[in-house]
Amino acid sequence: MKSGPLKIGIACFPLIGGSGILATALGSELARRGHEVYFFSYAQPVRLDLPQDNLHFHRVDVAHNPLFPSPDYTLPLAVKMTEVARSQQLDLFHVHYAVPHALAACLASQMLGASAPRIVTTLHGTDTTLLGQDPDYRTAIEHALVHSDAVTAVSESLRNQTQEIFGLKRPIEVIPNFFTPNKPKRSREEVRPVKRIDLLLRTIAMSKNRGRIRLFILAGGPFDPYEPLLDELRLRDIVIVRQNTAVVDEYVRAADAGLYTSEYESFGLSILETMFYGKPVVAFRVGGIPEVIGDSCPLYPFGDVTAAAAGLDMLVESPDLVRELGERSRNRALEQFSADRILPQYEALYRRVIAGVA
Repeated sequence: MKSGPLKIGIACFPLIGGSGILATALGSELARRGHEVYFFSYAQPVRLDLPQDNLHFHRVDVAHNPLFPSPDYTLPLAVKMTEVARSQQLDLFHVHYAVPHALAACLASQMLGASAPRIVTTLHGTDTTLLGQDPDYRTAIEHALVHSDAVTAVSESLRNQTQEIFGLKRPIEVIPNFFTPNKPKRSREEVRPVKRIDLLLRTIAMSKNRGRIRLFILAGGPFDPYEPLLDELRLRDIVIVRQNTAVVDEYVRAADAGLYTSEYESFGLSILETMFYGKPVVAFRVGGIPEVIGDSCPLYPFGDVTAAAAGLDMLVESPDLVRELGERSRNRALEQFSADRILPQYEALYRRVIAGVA
C-alpha cells in the first residue's frame, strides 16, 4: 500500500451546491495534509481559495465545434484529465457525480492505459434521484459506476436508493459530508439587512409568530416563480431573498435557526453548516437528513407544514430551547462530521484503491 503524499485529481461542478462545496473542501483539506491536488472544472469552484500550497486548478473549456449540434464538455474534460494525469503522474481521480465526471475519468483511463490513475466516484444524489430515472442517462451511469474502482455515497439513504434503482451488486461505501467553518468576515448586523420553497413559505405563513420572524432565503436558482405565492401568503414584508450567494456560511452564522423543507436530500450539507454554527434546525424527515440530525432536533413528516410551523413557534417562544437544541446540534456536528473525522476515511479509501484492495 502506497505511503506518503498522493497525487489526486478532483473533477466536480464549480457551483455552490453540495457536491461542489464538498469537493472543494475535501481538496483543500487534502492539500493541507500534504497531498498534491488537481481540480478539473469549466470554472474555478466558488469556494476554492487560491493560491494554496499543493492545490492546482485546471480549467476545462467547453467545446463549440460546428460539426456538432450542441456544445460538448465530457470529451474536453477527459482530454484535460488525461494530459494532467500523464504529466503529473496522478495516483487517483476522485470524481463527484457519475455524469459527466466519472464517464470522463473512464475515458481518460482508456486513453492512458496501464498508467491510468484509479477512479473513486462519489454520489451526491442527482445521479440517482434524477438522472437515474432517465433512460437516456441510466446506462451511462451504470457504466461509470461499474468501471469505477470504488464508489462512495454521502448517506446510507443514498446508498440504499442507488442500489435499489440500479440493481448494483458492487459495494458502495458511505462516507458522509463534513464541514469546516470559516472565520467570519462580516458581523450579524452587516449580514441581516441586506428546495421546496413553496413549503418553506407556507410553513412561515402557518406560524402564529410570523410577525416576529424574518425569513432569509438563500436561493440557488431563480425566485421569480414564487413571487405570486409570496403575495398570496402576505409574506413580502418578512421575507428577504438572496440568489446565487457564494458565502452561505456568513448568512447561516447570522441566523437564529435553520428551516429546511426539501422533498428529498441525499445528505443536507446546508443543514450540517447550520448545526456547526450552533443553530437549531426545523426540517422534514426525508432522505439522509435523519442521519445528519440524529437526535439533536425534532424532525417532521414531509409536507406537514402545520407541525413544522409549530416547531418553529416553539423556538420563537423559547430562547432557552434555541440554545439547548443549538448546542446539541453543534456537538453532534463536531463529533460526527468534522474534517478530522471524515478526511482519514477518504485517505484510507484512496490507499486501498491504489493498492487494489478496495
